[in-house]
Amino acid sequence: MPGRTLPNLTTADVEAHNSAESCYVTIGTKVYDVTHFLNDHPGGCDFILEYGGKDVTAILKDEVSHEHSEAAYEILDESLIGFVATEKVIDGATQSGKPAEIIPLPPSKVGKAELKSMQQNGKPVYEATGMSSADDLSKETDFDTDYKMHKFLDLSRPLFPQVWYGGFSKDFYLEQVHRPRHYKGGDSAPLFGNFLEPLSKTPWWVVPTIWLPPVAFGTFLGFSTLGGAQGAAYWATGLFIWTLVEYILHRFLFHLDDYLPDNRLGITAHFLLHGIHHYLPMDKYRLVMPPTLFLVLATPFWKLAHTIFFYNWYAATMVYSGGIFGYICYDMTHYFLHHRNLPAWYRQLKKYHLKHHFADYQNGFGVTSRFWDRIFNTELEMTQSKVIKTS
Repeated sequence: MPGRTLPNLTTADVEAHNSAESCYVTIGTKVYDVTHFLNDHPGGCDFILEYGGKDVTAILKDEVSHEHSEAAYEILDESLIGFVATEKVIDGATQSGKPAEIIPLPPSKVGKAELKSMQQNGKPVYEATGMSSADDLSKETDFDTDYKMHKFLDLSRPLFPQVWYGGFSKDFYLEQVHRPRHYKGGDSAPLFGNFLEPLSKTPWWVVPTIWLPPVAFGTFLGFSTLGGAQGAAYWATGLFIWTLVEYILHRFLFHLDDYLPDNRLGITAHFLLHGIHHYLPMDKYRLVMPPTLFLVLATPFWKLAHTIFFYNWYAATMVYSGGIFGYICYDMTHYFLHHRNLPAWYRQLKKYHLKHHFADYQNGFGVTSRFWDRIFNTELEMTQSKVIKTS
């Protein structure tokens, strides 16, 4: 396919395309989309589907079944969509004296999750996300190529109805939604495409504008009644509790991947709550929580604070105010980690969070700090992964 660079796919990408709606096969490192050829295959579509998502090198050369002619290979070449490093090819590369002639992408391992990665131009390419570095998060996605290759979402059309009516399996959805895309020009992709669209977008400054005044008022009431030392202790308690709530929400609600119901209701809810952020991580209008969603999540915590600290309304209000201030810091930090150049002391935190997006979304749930990641053993390893050396 002259005129464009073909992408590197992962084994998971290829294996997911094994149905009549989307069928890929491989020959060595080459990946072919043979969906359009299913009904034209002389042996019937079932024979191809049997090998959907698999390597067909041996069966094409099988004299007993039917050794394919050069014409068959020419037809396949017209369907070439990318390249992949299969386990068999990786093994051959690691044992070869000239691995570059076998495969351009030797394997590596990444962090605690042991995500497979491949080497491209000196950079690891992570199988879980298809990214090699934080810079890849903001490389513009070609809408047509991405949709034809992955058969997931068309970025040029509203996303919500595509997720709702897409009929995606849970496994396919999770694999795709954690492979970041970037909307052209840095704009926001259409979510609803109707009057609800503005409600899905929240500029960063809306958060402090709406929530700082009530926090300041609650804090003032608390200090006025409880005094300086006692009021500060309750307020600091709320702030500390928020750091744990932040971790729990991110890990066990936003990333409820393993326990996500395998139906469109569960998948759509996941997409709206946090999936869209991993799908489009650099969308600046979907980086902070819309006020309506935050109100829904915050109301139970107001009742919980006043249930626990039932003996003193002002103490409960101070704890709650400290917690909401922590939330404001969280949303502001989240936005600036994605969209601002930060002071030197803050850059490590930015690298840490972006690695959660481009390398290992199953770890690194702390946004404002890594404290609870260390406590619960989900801390990301920040050292560069090493490539397996070949002889």
